[in-house]
Amino acid sequence: QVTETRTGPLGCSNYDNLDSVSSVLVQSPENKIQLQGLQVILPEYLQEHFVQAALSYIACNSEGEFICKDNDCWCQCGPKFPECNCPYMDIQAMEENLVRISETWNAYNSEFEESDEFKLFMKRLPMNYFLNTSTVMHLWTMDSNFQRRYEQLENSMKQLFLKAQKTVHKLFGLSKRCHKQPLIRMPRQRSSNYWLNRIQSFLYCNENGLLGSFSEETHTCTCPNDQVACHGFLPCTVGDGSACLSCAPDNRTRCGSCNAGYMLSQGLCKPEVADSTEHYIGFETDLQDLEMKYLLQKTDRRIEVHAIFISNDMRLNSWFDPSWRKRMLLTLKSNKYKSSLVHMILGLSLQICLTKNSTLEPVLAVYVNPFGGSHSESWFMPVNENNFPDWERTKLDLPLQCYNWTLTLGNKWKTFFETVHIYLRSRIKSNGPNGNESIYYEPLEFIDPSRNLGYMKINNIQVFGYSMHFDPEAIRDLILQLDYPYTQGSQDSALLQLLEIRDRVNKLSPPGQRRLDLFSCLLRHRLKLSTSEVVRIQSALQAFNAKLPNTVDYDTTKLCS
Repeated sequence: QVTETRTGPLGCSNYDNLDSVSSVLVQSPENKIQLQGLQVILPEYLQEHFVQAALSYIACNSEGEFICKDNDCWCQCGPKFPECNCPYMDIQAMEENLVRISETWNAYNSEFEESDEFKLFMKRLPMNYFLNTSTVMHLWTMDSNFQRRYEQLENSMKQLFLKAQKTVHKLFGLSKRCHKQPLIRMPRQRSSNYWLNRIQSFLYCNENGLLGSFSEETHTCTCPNDQVACHGFLPCTVGDGSACLSCAPDNRTRCGSCNAGYMLSQGLCKPEVADSTEHYIGFETDLQDLEMKYLLQKTDRRIEVHAIFISNDMRLNSWFDPSWRKRMLLTLKSNKYKSSLVHMILGLSLQICLTKNSTLEPVLAVYVNPFGGSHSESWFMPVNENNFPDWERTKLDLPLQCYNWTLTLGNKWKTFFETVHIYLRSRIKSNGPNGNESIYYEPLEFIDPSRNLGYMKINNIQVFGYSMHFDPEAIRDLILQLDYPYTQGSQDSALLQLLEIRDRVNKLSPPGQRRLDLFSCLLRHRLKLSTSEVVRIQSALQAFNAKLPNTVDYDTTKLCS
C-alpha cells in the first residue's frame, strides 16, 4: 500500500493498474523506502533505473546515489555534497530534545530536595552523634512519608530515562555515517547511595552558605572552589568496640563515655588495661631463672616451703614393709596458718633408703591440690609424659641403699599447690630370661618366699617453691563491686581485674589438652564462696570478656566441686 506523498520525480495521475492513491513514492522516517505503482507499467529494462533514480532523489535529495548492501542502505555522496548522509536538522532537533530531558531531570531532583518530606526528614535526624550511611538508611526506612516521596521521584526518573534512551538510539542511527559525531548528554542516574551521601553533605559540609561533598571514608569535606569554609563540626562516632558509647554533651566532637573494655582518654576511647594484680595476688618471685635452677640443683633450703607431713601408713625415718601401697601428703593448711599467702611448687625431693640386697624398686605417683579441698580435687602429675620432667635419682654415700629422688619443675612447669599427695608402691626388679633385660613384678605376684623383699624407709620429703602475697579481702571487694559498684565504671574495672586474675591463675594449669579451672578452686577454697556464687562470677566474667576487643575465651576442665 502506497501512502500519499507529493514527493517524486514524476507527476502521476491515477491509472487503472495503480493503487487508489495519487502518488507512487513513499519515504519512511528511517529511510526505508517502499515503492509500488508506476514502476510496474514501465518496460522491464527501465524499472531498475527508475527505482534507483527515485530512491536517490528521495533518500539522498539528489546529493548522492542510494546504495543498499548487506542489509544496510546509505547514500554514496557526490563530490559537491560530502555530508549528504547527515540529516543535520533532525540531529539538531534530537540534541535539543536531550537537553530538555536533562533540564527536566535536574528539576525533578531539585523538587525532591525542596519537598516538605525531605526537609522534615532532615529536621528529624539526630545531631548529637555521627550518622554513617547505614544509620541514615535505617532512619530512611523508618520514615514512610519520605519513602513514598522518594519512590515518586524514582518512577518519574525511570520514565524520563527511557525517553532519553529512545532519543539517543535514534540519534545514533541518524549520525552513523556523519563525519562529526553528535553531542550526546545522558542524565546521570542517582541511586539511593547518592542521596545518602547527599544527606551527609547537608549535615556536615553545609556551613557559611556553601554546600560541599562529604567523604565517609576520610571524614572530610570537599568544598566548592577548594575552600574550607563549608566544613561543619563532625560529631563523635557512636557504636561498638572503640567507638564512643555517647558523645560529650559540651563538645559533640569528643567521646563522653565508652563501651565495656575501653576507657575515656582525652576524648577518645582506648582499650582498658587491667591494673597490676600484685595488690590481690602475687605470681612471680625475685629469683632469676639461672638462680632458681642453681638453688634447685643444690636443693637449697632458701627455696624450701615448709609443709606438714601427714600419713597413716608410715612414719619418716622408720622402716616399713613396702609390699602394700603407702599414702602420704605434705600440706600447708594455709587457711589456718597462712591465709595471706598462696604457694608455688618448683620441685619435690625424697630421700628413700632400702635394706641391703633388696630387689624392690620404688614407684611414686604424685597428685597436687592447688588451693585445698578434698583429694578428688587434685590433679595427677604426668611424670615423664609429653615432655614433662622425670624423677632424677642420685646415689648417696651411705651404708644403706639410699637415693635422692628429685623432681624439678622449674619456671616452665611451676604451678600452685596447697597439698601434695604422694602414693608409694613397690615393684620387684628381676632379670629377664635373656639376662639383658629387667622384668618388674608386683610384690604379691612374687611367690618365692625365700626371696628377700627387704624394707624401706623415707628419711625426708621436701617441697621447693615460694610463697606469694594473697589478699582475699581485696578480691572479695572486687566481687562485691559486680553487684554494688562504687562509682560509674568501677564495675567494669572490677571485672577487668578479675579477668586478669582468672587468666593468670589458669595459665599456671598443668599440661594437657585443656586448662584446668584453677580460678574456681581459688574462689571455692581460699575465699570460701559457695558453688552458686562461683558459677555466677564465672558467668559474669565470660559475658564481660565477650564484649572486649580481640579476646578469645577458652574452655577449661572442672577440677573443684
